[in-house]
Amino acid sequence: MSQEVERVYTINLGKVLLSPDNQRAKRAINMVKEFARHHMKTEQVKIEEDVSHLLWSRGIKHPPRKIRVRMTKTDDGYVLISKYEGEEPIGKEEKKVEPENVKPEPISEPEAKPESEAKPEPEAEPAAKSKPAAKSKPAAKSKPAAKSKPAAKSKPAAKSKPAAKSKSKN
Repeated sequence: MSQEVERVYTINLGKVLLSPDNQRAKRAINMVKEFARHHMKTEQVKIEEDVSHLLWSRGIKHPPRKIRVRMTKTDDGYVLISKYEGEEPIGKEEKKVEPENVKPEPISEPEAKPESEAKPEPEAEPAAKSKPAAKSKPAAKSKPAAKSKPAAKSKPAAKSKPAAKSKSKN
C-alpha cells in the first residue's frame, strides 16, 4: 500500500430524520463514519473539521440530506474524510455566464427601435385583456357554490352533538 486510495462519494443522510430531533447531527456524523468503514474496509476513520462544520452548519436538528465527500485511505491505515470541492462549482459558473450574455442584447435593441412602434402594440394588448375581464363575471357565479360547502360543515357538527348526548347516557 505505497499509494493512497482516494474516492469521491455522495452520502445519503436521509435516514437521519428517523432519529430524534436533538440527536440528528450526531447521528449524521456516525452515519458518515459507518459509510466510510463499509466502503473503504477499515476501522480507523478521521473526519476533517470542514465536514463536521458542514454537517453542523444548520444546527443539531437539521443536518443536510446529502453530503459529497472525498475519502482517502492513507499509508498509516486510517481513512480521512474531507469535503469534496470538485467539478460542481465550475458547472454553476458556466450557467451563470450564459444568461448574462443573453440579457444585455435584448435590452439594447428595444431602446433603439420600438420607441414609436412599442406604443401601439401595448394599446392593443390591454383591449384584448379587457374582454376576458368581462368573461370573468360568470366565474363569480361559482362563489355561491362555495357558500354551500359551509352548510355541509354545519351538518357534521349537528351529528357530533347527538353523539355527545349518547355518551352522557352511558
